[in-house]
Amino acid sequence: MKAPLKWLLAYTDIDYEDSDSFAEKLAGEMTLSGSKVETVDKIGNKINRVVVGKCVEIVRHQNSDHMFVCQMDVGADFGGVTQIVTGAQNVKLNDHIPVALDDSVISGGREIKAGKLRGEISNGMMCSFEELGLSSANYEGGIDDGVMVLEDLKMFEGADYDSFIGKDIMEVLDACYKDHVIDFEITSNRADCFSITGLAREAAVTMGSEFIFPDIRVKEEAPGEAKDSVQVFVADEDLCPAYFARSVKNVKIAPSPKWMRDRLEASGVRAINNIVDITNYVMLELGQPMHAFDRRTVRGNKIIVRRAGEGELFRTLDGNDRVLNANMLVISDNVGAIGIAGVMGGENSEIRPDTTEIIFESATFDAVTVRRGAKSVGLRTESSSRFEKGLDPLLAYKAIDRAAQLVEELGCGEVEKGIVSCTKKDVFAERTVPFDCDRINAFLGTHISLEKMVDILEKLECRVDAENKVIVPPYFRHDLICIADVAEEIARFYGYNNIESTLLKNCEMTLGSRTKLQRIRDVIRNRMSGSGFREMLTYSFESPNVYDKLALAQDDPHRNFVKISNPLGEDYSAMRTSMVPTVLRTLAFNHAQRNKEARLFEIAYVYLKKVNEEELPEHREQIVAGAYGDMDFFKFKGVIEALFDELKLNERDYEPLKDVPYLHPGRAAAVFIDGKKIGFIGQVHPTVADNFEAPKDSLVAVLDVSPLAEKAVEIPKGKELPKFPAVTRDLAVVLKKDIPQGDVIKIIRQRGGKLLESCELFDCYEGVQVGPGRKSLAYSLCFRSADGTLTDEDIDKQMKKILNGLENIGAELR
Repeated sequence: MKAPLKWLLAYTDIDYEDSDSFAEKLAGEMTLSGSKVETVDKIGNKINRVVVGKCVEIVRHQNSDHMFVCQMDVGADFGGVTQIVTGAQNVKLNDHIPVALDDSVISGGREIKAGKLRGEISNGMMCSFEELGLSSANYEGGIDDGVMVLEDLKMFEGADYDSFIGKDIMEVLDACYKDHVIDFEITSNRADCFSITGLAREAAVTMGSEFIFPDIRVKEEAPGEAKDSVQVFVADEDLCPAYFARSVKNVKIAPSPKWMRDRLEASGVRAINNIVDITNYVMLELGQPMHAFDRRTVRGNKIIVRRAGEGELFRTLDGNDRVLNANMLVISDNVGAIGIAGVMGGENSEIRPDTTEIIFESATFDAVTVRRGAKSVGLRTESSSRFEKGLDPLLAYKAIDRAAQLVEELGCGEVEKGIVSCTKKDVFAERTVPFDCDRINAFLGTHISLEKMVDILEKLECRVDAENKVIVPPYFRHDLICIADVAEEIARFYGYNNIESTLLKNCEMTLGSRTKLQRIRDVIRNRMSGSGFREMLTYSFESPNVYDKLALAQDDPHRNFVKISNPLGEDYSAMRTSMVPTVLRTLAFNHAQRNKEARLFEIAYVYLKKVNEEELPEHREQIVAGAYGDMDFFKFKGVIEALFDELKLNERDYEPLKDVPYLHPGRAAAVFIDGKKIGFIGQVHPTVADNFEAPKDSLVAVLDVSPLAEKAVEIPKGKELPKFPAVTRDLAVVLKKDIPQGDVIKIIRQRGGKLLESCELFDCYEGVQVGPGRKSLAYSLCFRSADGTLTDEDIDKQMKKILNGLENIGAELR
């Protein structure tokens, strides 16, 4: 909300200082009291070295059929007569015209320099209204096609034009408006602050001064009565609880006075004509959007507020056709719509230069209906943005009187007697909000006196009934609902900086720390990063088609996904049940960018439906890792092993996976921790890799985070150094090639008993010496007892048990 400082302070008795420091001080104080200021901008005359010049000679340009070479008298202070070349066709001898001299600045910060035009020197240029940042519509007699000629302007009729020679054109036109514009960031609950008076009220209370609301009085000098000129009917009072109309006769359409144009344009609103400007002025001043209809276009002299017809076509003021629907509210006459309620009027009822009678509209429309209507037609306006926040019927009543008053003050029409209204029952009823001094002090941790609280609230125009512990908020404060809102108002103007910092009562001091799960996540991230993997961040949404790319069966549980009711699109309509498509897409993207290798990981969630679909899905946290390039299955498995070592997960195991359609049948394994399956690791099936356009050597691993965190050991327990020596034995066995070495390890550990301290594979051999379809595995076994030194007999007994167990899987001692 942009608020020109002079306009804002006009409703207060604050002593105004035209200085940057005063504007910054006010902005700072307003921010501290809860009205946040975004920027403070200084506006003023940015036109420089543009003066009035008299055309004392004009001849045709010898090298052009449309240009003229003029000798312009710009005054002694600027060198007297200077040559200007122009293409304007409306220049005549002795005309007085704005001249931008050499090194001048015109609208938009454009710099003008002397130069040559087709061989003739031009020491500047003649200026049009647009080049001075002005609108010809605001100057009677002004034109857009050509340069500005002072003799054409009615405001200078009978003037001594030669007295203007050499004077600054902006001063001659009285177009210099200098001020500071404060841009406030207003929260949506403060509809009252989307107005100059609302911000002025805040400024007055903040600075400890008085707020002065406009004295609204309407003379109603037209002979007729409004009820004879227009009738109002509201079809749905819930959507339009209050509608007010006034009739104005003998309207004279003309430019608005300078003071009104200056205020509007400083607020970012373009001046159009006096009637339209009055509606915009009242909207900015009071925060109530208004509209003016040309009475000739209101057929049957009836205004009907109704729902739009489904598919009803309507052309708005901007000249665009809009297709309406039954959820929208329109203003219509006996024949059809003449405006979209709270959004924009219609082209068929706009104010025209020959308009002589108008009907002012000021109403309260349902905020949700206006919002939906504006969104449906793709048209969000200053009007709709205010209605969306909720406005009060009493404000609409005051606004229509203010508009009528301005019509009379500007002399642009005569107001008929009375207001035509249609209001819902009890629309002006007051409401109460609880108020308790002790509760508010306890809530804020303050010791503010009752008198101080009452003073603050009364300045905010609340009526306080301390005896009954209630307040009656003013009509414009719909945001005051409960006692916490009242406490906030008191805290704002008592001063947040005056409230002492205190500890929470009845609460023990605690030392903040991270949970074990959070710490384990950090360990995982650090370990994976240390292994050369980069963390990625992806959406939790998937396309249902990815499960076809994974070659999953139609009854696969992963296809039972949670469908999103309002997806961004078909490709984001399912909550993912697997992390594999996510990582494959990312690997494919990196491969498409010609990255020779990639190592990626992410800690994220999959969403699994429960048996009872009414319940929320299970959020299962997983770590997914993917890689391609300089990495094979065993290196990739080594990365996962390093992660387990970091988490001190010693009881881990792997089993071959052959029935997962998206993994290579000979290079995939299920991962177990303490006998519980927590995920898998493997190379992607070549066909599936092609489906995702990922490299054929792509590798993936998916592990559940929860069991990792549960079993991880953060601080390992210390062990007493062994008192007795260890005994090592090597064991080499020959067995079928398709028997996993993990099965061999299991048997060795089971049969080795408590005496077996460790078992490590140190050699794997396949060749003619062991025969076709067979392999040799060699292990280093370490035995140790805590009770004494082991003998060869003790070791032989354990080795025999191990060999007997290995014979069960067809293994032979080599």
